[in-house]
Amino acid sequence: MKGFKNTWIVTEEGLKKTSFTYSNEFLTIGKNEAELEELPDNYVIVPGFIDEHVHGAAGSDAMDGTKEDLEKIACALASEGTTAFLATTMTQSPENITKALVAVKEYIESKPIKGAEILGVHLEGPFISKDFIGAQPLEYVAFPSVETFKKYQDASGNHIRIVTLAPEVEGSSSLIQYLKENNIVASIGHTNAKFADVAEAVKNGATNATHTYNAMKPIHHREIGTVGAAFLFDELTCECICDGIHVSAPAIRLLYKNKPLGKMVLVTDAMRAKHMPDGISELGGQTVIVKNGEARLENGTLAGSVLKMNNAVRNVVKFLNLPLEEVVKMATINVAKNIGVDKKLGSISVGKRADFVILDQDLNVIKTVRNGEVIYSR
Repeated sequence: MKGFKNTWIVTEEGLKKTSFTYSNEFLTIGKNEAELEELPDNYVIVPGFIDEHVHGAAGSDAMDGTKEDLEKIACALASEGTTAFLATTMTQSPENITKALVAVKEYIESKPIKGAEILGVHLEGPFISKDFIGAQPLEYVAFPSVETFKKYQDASGNHIRIVTLAPEVEGSSSLIQYLKENNIVASIGHTNAKFADVAEAVKNGATNATHTYNAMKPIHHREIGTVGAAFLFDELTCECICDGIHVSAPAIRLLYKNKPLGKMVLVTDAMRAKHMPDGISELGGQTVIVKNGEARLENGTLAGSVLKMNNAVRNVVKFLNLPLEEVVKMATINVAKNIGVDKKLGSISVGKRADFVILDQDLNVIKTVRNGEVIYSR
């Protein structure tokens, strides 16, 4: 019998000293059995982290369009406690986007057992605003189109779960409505949307905000813009890159204070330079300079992050002075509910898949388990 006893565990009821047994699923909670393992008192077991917005790691990017690169990313993410993620694309040529989507399809169909599981795709662009491109290449920005999306979805094998788009751009309303009808998350991002634009998008079915604060119209007292609207609409789940670089600690506190419980999620938005030494890297054909934990284009624009998910959790515990069990939800069950996988993932509960992470007192990852099997051990 595999399991742990008399161990600090973040369950659906909170943090408590208890036990669980598992095979590929969690079998029992709270049932102590003599043969179960007992961890050091300063260790804690939490559900496996889920990253709905990550581009790459370990020198590879989802846009590289190969199963080998996707495996490298999956294995790197496992070392930070992530057991599932959305491979995130970016604004590029239709050919390059299609190549990346086909690779994800083939990777998922191969049912790999190594590393974190790819649950699907976060299509970040090309349906964005030219006014807020961030580190996305301007020449490939495209108008939102249901027909274009259908081609991408077909290439992915129906694995696209989130689409980032600018709701003020012509064609977005039809696409948002189509996404809602097909249970795909429409996410507001890379956008110059005013409050009225966001209100219309929410009415049409938008439910997510992509890396809130970053690459979107800021708040102003006469036009609260995209950021202000993200605060006001409870329907919107808000991603946040909590590295202390993309968003300051007070801004993270402001976001948390304005969102209902369950409506803030941690993402890394990490690029290929994560888990790599500082130096020159690349994003979408653009040179990226990585130094002291910051990834920037040559013009100084932030180009994704090198944030690890366990570090994001650690940062939010510190920045918001919250208990670990509350912050863990932002990287687990909140994400699972947002993308519709909460029936099998996101918490330590009987019948859910045995995805969990053993952390030490400093929230360093000791071991990561997916589907009952170890995918990372320090």
